[in-house]
Amino acid sequence: MKILILGAGKMGSFFTDLLSFEHEVAVLENNPKRMRFIYNALRLQKPEEVAEFNPELVINCVTLSYTIEAFKSVMPYLQPYCIISDIASVKTHLKEFYETCGFPYVSTHPMFGPTFANLGSLEKENTIVISEGDHLGKIFFKDIYSSLRLNIREYTFEEHDKVVAYSLGIPFASTMVFAAIMKHQDAPGTTFKRHMKIARGLLSEDDYLLTEILFNPRTPHQIERIQEELKTLQEIIKDKDSIKMKEYLTKIRKNIE
Repeated sequence: MKILILGAGKMGSFFTDLLSFEHEVAVLENNPKRMRFIYNALRLQKPEEVAEFNPELVINCVTLSYTIEAFKSVMPYLQPYCIISDIASVKTHLKEFYETCGFPYVSTHPMFGPTFANLGSLEKENTIVISEGDHLGKIFFKDIYSSLRLNIREYTFEEHDKVVAYSLGIPFASTMVFAAIMKHQDAPGTTFKRHMKIARGLLSEDDYLLTEILFNPRTPHQIERIQEELKTLQEIIKDKDSIKMKEYLTKIRKNIE
């Protein structure tokens, strides 16, 4: 298959490495420095060059804020049968875009990022395939993810947004609060250092990505749950109620079994 990858960032490079030995791959990236380590793939710098390559599948790996813009830049040079796809963490506006774009599409979300995941060993990681979309496109991505031994789940756009609000919104918000009250520690404990590593990794992510995940309409409810639990814990600590503390610890240990 002839595959065009938009963007030569960490995930774009990951998909290039993954696919280029079994497919004919081209990478479109306007920053030539980001393509220094791209090999076994055709390097493109202008959308007009896409027409000659004539891809059958487009995988959009650009920064979230430019996802739709990147699609629009290459669409005039695609054949009607070309499948377009994204791996975006936030799908808020993509459903409407896909429904009116005129191209077959498939949307997935690898639930592992280059910040924390070991991209060379993904057996314990997860990925989501959106159920709405082109059947053959979904099969293609499921085959790829199966070859990586990923745990695959299929959700609608709506269900995906709910999952993201819970599985990303809660840890993102909790980590940001941790970072917000940080002071330098000369002799930090192990737990502190682990939390700090997570905070640094999270805050190295794109601002737009962090904002969009937290601005998900379903995220405020999850943050309210955090506030309720903090209030409960604060009352137990204030009252020095050992019995309630034991009950609370028993409850939360069950949550992580």
